[in-house]
Amino acid sequence: MSVLFGIPVDLAYHLVCWFAAILGPLLGGLAAAAAIVLFTMAVRLVLLPLSYYAFRGERARSRLQPKVQELQWRHAKDPERLHRELTALYRTEGTSMFAGCLPLLLQLPFFSLMYRLFLSRSVAGTRNSLLSHRLLAAPLGSWWLGGAGPFSAQGAVFAAVFVLLALVGLAAMRAARRARAEAAGAAAAGRAGVAGQAGAGAAAGPGSEPAVADRVVGWLSRVMPFGSLVMAAIVPLAAGLYLLTTASWTLAERAAIKRWSRVAQRG
Repeated sequence: MSVLFGIPVDLAYHLVCWFAAILGPLLGGLAAAAAIVLFTMAVRLVLLPLSYYAFRGERARSRLQPKVQELQWRHAKDPERLHRELTALYRTEGTSMFAGCLPLLLQLPFFSLMYRLFLSRSVAGTRNSLLSHRLLAAPLGSWWLGGAGPFSAQGAVFAAVFVLLALVGLAAMRAARRARAEAAGAAAAGRAGVAGQAGAGAAAGPGSEPAVADRVVGWLSRVMPFGSLVMAAIVPLAAGLYLLTTASWTLAERAAIKRWSRVAQRG
């Protein structure tokens, strides 16, 4: 294993083993699987400020949509001027066009760690003891199409993970759809207060950078939950547990941040 991956994987290995040792007296054979869940939750706690920043950025983009459309109308024939004005607008509001993508992208290194941790037969020069642990009938290092195969007790464990990922994905998709509907309503209300040319601005800007950014963030919010389901079918069970935990965390986190923001606004 290269030094680039070796040191982070060693650290993750010792941390997961430490969690498993703490949970062992309570959970027995399920301690290692629970340790992976706990490790994932620790990662998400570290990323919590960035998740809040992303949520705030999405709300700011929705609030700024009438101003963005006005700028699109005003500088429709001068793309460079439009880019400068939009950049200045987002900078003034303390956000960016792609702020919502940051937590999603920062998940990738930690997922890679979990993937490599259960791909390696040895870690830190010793046998990888985590590979001997199981979640019910399935070893944590097993693959859906490997070992006993999908039509076995091991396959049933994977099937349960897939079903849970699908349910979380559906819930996340519905939540994202509601958020987009609320944002569209807020933008429509804001446009009603802008001069009549704002309607022309809406027609002038479908290909602009903010529109592209919103489409990218919206596409990621729809695809990522079900992308996790596809990934879980081709990675070790331990990595699938990581995906299930982080997807569930994201769903609960966004609901909690949204509720907290509403309470703060009322206060």
